[in-house]
Amino acid sequence: MKITSLRTFVVPPRWLFLKIETDEGVSGWGEPVVEGRAHTVQAAVEELADYLVGQDPLRIEDHWNVLYRGGFYRGGPVLMSAIAGIDQALWDIKGRWLDQPVHQLLGGRCRDGIRVYSWVGGDHPSETADSAFALVEAGFTALKMNGTGPMQIVDGHAAVDAAVANIAAVREAVGPHIGLGVDFHGRVHRPMARVLLRELEPMRLMFVEEPVLPENQDALPSITAGLSTPIALGERLYSRWDFKPVFEGRAVDIIQPDLSHAGGITECRKIAAMAEAYDVALAPHCPLGPIALAACLQVDAVSHNAFIQEQSLGIHYNEAADILDYLVDPKVFEYHDGMVRIPDGPGLGIEIDEAAVVRAAETGHRWRNPVWRHADGSVAEW
Repeated sequence: MKITSLRTFVVPPRWLFLKIETDEGVSGWGEPVVEGRAHTVQAAVEELADYLVGQDPLRIEDHWNVLYRGGFYRGGPVLMSAIAGIDQALWDIKGRWLDQPVHQLLGGRCRDGIRVYSWVGGDHPSETADSAFALVEAGFTALKMNGTGPMQIVDGHAAVDAAVANIAAVREAVGPHIGLGVDFHGRVHRPMARVLLRELEPMRLMFVEEPVLPENQDALPSITAGLSTPIALGERLYSRWDFKPVFEGRAVDIIQPDLSHAGGITECRKIAAMAEAYDVALAPHCPLGPIALAACLQVDAVSHNAFIQEQSLGIHYNEAADILDYLVDPKVFEYHDGMVRIPDGPGLGIEIDEAAVVRAAETGHRWRNPVWRHADGSVAEW
């Protein structure tokens, strides 16, 4: 069996899909994308296709190493996201060729399903309590919300009080036993992070995500000392080598590699195993499309330290399309009692509606994240 083509589709709301085809009629789908840089990653996939066309798609580990090590410059969001989508599609092909789900090829699942969480609100957290309560009424047992709007490197207590009040309103609305994650989104710098974390201790949070920017993770031990809230990060780390200092620093409780950014199934399976050795939990990042979610669930299935899965159904970004719109059978992602079952179909376990993808690609997208500025005119972290 040989790879004959790699076809990419820029589709709403902000995704990039990839279809890899073979001369045996077996195809696989992947989701290689950096949000806001979809066309850049598309170009990277096209460059990597020069090597892949004509190759045996079943040699996944070798292809991963060639794509990563075969170029003098390696790593980073664009290359690793391109590799991630290719890797997902190759695993999809392999599973379909052997008529097995990917998790069966990785050793067999250790769980039948996994808890999921849903997003509350948008980028400026406000009026979120009603939205959170509605999600709980819909059956979700865990939620995540943005913790703050723009925050200066040293900000006033008014900004802290506003963030705490908003999070407290959500906690009061959903009760004490719903899992509540709060994402600082890298908007908070070291001087304010410890202040906020200390103020949020009474909220009994499931985790705080990216309390500081990933490039400042060396500050975490001093920020989190004496605090009990679990700390999560990893969506902006792209390889096992990026995660090494995270584990060695021993200040993180939950890692969140993104299977569309961090080298796909092959790499994230290794990152998950590294985390297990350090007694660190796994909660893959996935505010993306159905292919990315399916890939995450395959790794969740075989990772004993996985405890919850992000998913994007109804997220505020999904205005033009949602994750179920590109599936032949949307029931594969039905949520019951706050959980989703691990897909058992061959490959990634989902069937993509290619006609819907082709139609959507005619519209495409030019999604960009907003550019925020502080009151003094300086650019703010989004």
